[in-house]
Amino acid sequence: MPTIEGVYTGGLRTRLRHVRSGNEIITDAPVDNQGKGEAFSPTDLLAASLGSCMLTLMGIAATKHDIDIDGTTVKITKIMAESPRRVSEIIINMNLPHDKYSDEEKTILLEAARNCPVSKSLNAGIRQVLEVNYGG
Repeated sequence: MPTIEGVYTGGLRTRLRHVRSGNEIITDAPVDNQGKGEAFSPTDLLAASLGSCMLTLMGIAATKHDIDIDGTTVKITKIMAESPRRVSEIIINMNLPHDKYSDEEKTILLEAARNCPVSKSLNAGIRQVLEVNYGG
């Protein structure tokens, strides 16, 4: 059984459905590539997947080691290159909720983020920058 099913609905838009949950997302081509930019672009989803994966793996590590990261926020910047058009860099800026983490806890969280499956699946030509701020 597939994980995701999708349909091209025209106008450079797709609708995707997560088979197990039934949740749906829409993608649009970005304005700088002939689209309307009214939804995530496929490359936006790529960048978002990296940030979400890092947060998820940090959450798993935090649960295992009893570290509080609830409320951690992320800002994701995707940088495109031309010829060929591709994602060249993804900058992940994380803000953890407080500044009382020990050096060991910081190491655990950063290692979890850097070793998430999406990070390990991306082409080595995509620069991944992880910036972490403590204390909101």
